[in-house]
Amino acid sequence: MRIGLLTDGGYPYATGESRLWCDRLVRGLPQHEFDLYALSRSARQERQGWVRLPEGIGQVRTASLWASGAGLPQAGPPRGLTGRLATGLGRAYGRRERRRFTAHVTALVGAVCAGADMGAPDGTGAADRFAEGLYGLAELARECGGLPTALRSEATVRVLEAACRAPGAGRTVHRATVPDYLAFAVELERALRPLSLDWYDEDGLGAVDLCHAASGGTAALPGVLAKRFFGVPLLVTEHQVPLRTHYLAAPEASFRAPVRALLAHFHGRLAFEVYRQASVVTPGNTHVRRWQERCGADPATVRTVYPGMDAERFRAVGEGDDRGGPATLVWIGRMEPAKDLLALLHAFAEVRRAEPGTRLRVFGAPVEGEEGDGYRARCEALAAQLFPDEATDAHAVGDSPVTFEEIGGPEVPDLAEAYAAGGIVVLSSVVEGFPISLVEAMFCGRATVSTDVGAVVEVVGGTGLVVPPRNPRALADACIALLRDPERRARLGAAARARALELFTVEQNLAAFRGIYLDLVAHVPARWTAEAERAERTGPPRPFATPPEAHVLGQSPPAPVAPGASARVPSWAAAGAEAESVCAGARGAGSSDA
Repeated sequence: MRIGLLTDGGYPYATGESRLWCDRLVRGLPQHEFDLYALSRSARQERQGWVRLPEGIGQVRTASLWASGAGLPQAGPPRGLTGRLATGLGRAYGRRERRRFTAHVTALVGAVCAGADMGAPDGTGAADRFAEGLYGLAELARECGGLPTALRSEATVRVLEAACRAPGAGRTVHRATVPDYLAFAVELERALRPLSLDWYDEDGLGAVDLCHAASGGTAALPGVLAKRFFGVPLLVTEHQVPLRTHYLAAPEASFRAPVRALLAHFHGRLAFEVYRQASVVTPGNTHVRRWQERCGADPATVRTVYPGMDAERFRAVGEGDDRGGPATLVWIGRMEPAKDLLALLHAFAEVRRAEPGTRLRVFGAPVEGEEGDGYRARCEALAAQLFPDEATDAHAVGDSPVTFEEIGGPEVPDLAEAYAAGGIVVLSSVVEGFPISLVEAMFCGRATVSTDVGAVVEVVGGTGLVVPPRNPRALADACIALLRDPERRARLGAAARARALELFTVEQNLAAFRGIYLDLVAHVPARWTAEAERAERTGPPRPFATPPEAHVLGQSPPAPVAPGASARVPSWAAAGAEAESVCAGARGAGSSDA
């Protein structure tokens, strides 16, 4: 089976989300051939290059979403092809094309500006108008050479202005000004850049049996168009919802409120159309599934598939490594505000008063930028304030109740050693998708105390303690309860490891997608490319590799014929003649007996 794997800011680049998951999928299903269609998110990501690709990769096409304007072909390892972005500069739009472009942009932008509930069909038919405009623009780009210049043109700005001032537009959108129109036009062109790529031909997405998008939104757009142009089924996998990520990031963006509202409406409409066209949607957990169904996904097409993780690296710890001591709490993750380490430190102060011998070891991965450095400094300052009479030096593990460490040193060389450093693993986040660190702790057989965010309850499933977020008192009480009950702590750790091995391994993830691939292709009519149809009409007959007669009981399969032995009768023809003579003899014998 030939699968088009669609990624956005991840695989095959060395950095990015879902990179490891995509690599495990490709390497774990070697019976399939994967073509990669990757969108990059930054120049830095491209400079860092690609990961080493396995043999199961057919061709690789890449395109940029970060570059302004043309988005030239991206340089990379000399493997496969790169995607070209047509800009519309090589051929000027004629009067007819301009009318078509204006009509399609008007339909799409009008649906975006309509003040309907995001992600759900409404009485005004905004979702259908959005789809009409989207596919009209895609067909125009395919015929006329791309949209980037046109989408940033004065014509688009005028359409935006008219749509924002039309009756039915939201109040926030109605306050938009010319700078807002210009800013949104730039973002709209970037989001719709996949429409202008040269991936939609018989050598590209038209040649695959299945499109698998590793994310929704813009990453899935090529799959949506492949379904429309070639009838290729689309599978969408989301370990987090792009629309939710956009909502969370919107307040931090530099845009004014009208632009943020327009972008939110656009991404909502796009999410609904992607889910409507997908044959199967596979969320990574129930938390994501609820978002998808609220955004328009048909529950009949949704199937939860947990992301697979490597359990082998934690096997030694999970099978009985208790050297960290039961009176040590461990926190592992990225040191950023969403992890709420400040609440954990306040909770640990309560734990320390109840159990004076307890320690807290914080293994924080560095976060790039001033925000990450500033947050770590705030956490260290709070620890010094809460424990003024005790050392908090990161290197004095035996002397301080709280230490801030990084994985990779002589004492803690790898991630498994960090989990082995304590008897209880704590997660204190206020925002969380799929809690990877929690699953790793479960593989290690550790009892866990977590906050009720994201998919935490679904992952833990009764094998750990879960408390409300932003509640240091509840977090402290749960930790104290496990510190004082070693038998319960051991039971929970063993149950957690068993649950993780059953649900969250790479093997179960690969088995699920292996079945989904076969099921999807089995329900899609066979498609013939133009090249295959031409070869079938003009080429020589193609015999079966193993003739059916070879399986008749009592007969040996004919010996294969060496290539070029044209003077001899082909083995499949000889087998057929032999079968016919046997049948004729049987018919003759039957008539004489009669």
